[in-house]
Amino acid sequence: MIFITGPLYAGKRAYIRSALGLSEAELKNRAVWDVQNVDPGADLEALADQLSAREIVIATEIGGGVVPMDARARAQREAAGRLSCLLAERADTVIRVCCGLPQLLKGEWPCASG
Repeated sequence: MIFITGPLYAGKRAYIRSALGLSEAELKNRAVWDVQNVDPGADLEALADQLSAREIVIATEIGGGVVPMDARARAQREAAGRLSCLLAERADTVIRVCCGLPQLLKGEWPCASG
């Protein structure tokens, strides 16, 4: 599994589409994104197992910046961070994309011929 993470609107989907030579339709069939929108009460281990069966998983980093005052928002932010850690652990490749620039954190660069 390839796990892509990075800030909102950083070019995560555009990067992986370009790297693998995918159309938008192909990406929809091979990837899942916005996995950071997780219920704070979810079984994160089971969710990570389920998501890691997909070829490409994309999550937006939501842990930076001002900590929300709302307890549920803080719990959701915590769950999203923990889920990202679990996904990174299970992934063969982890890439962080910021400003459209990919940074390889784990594994090998994905390519269209691979």
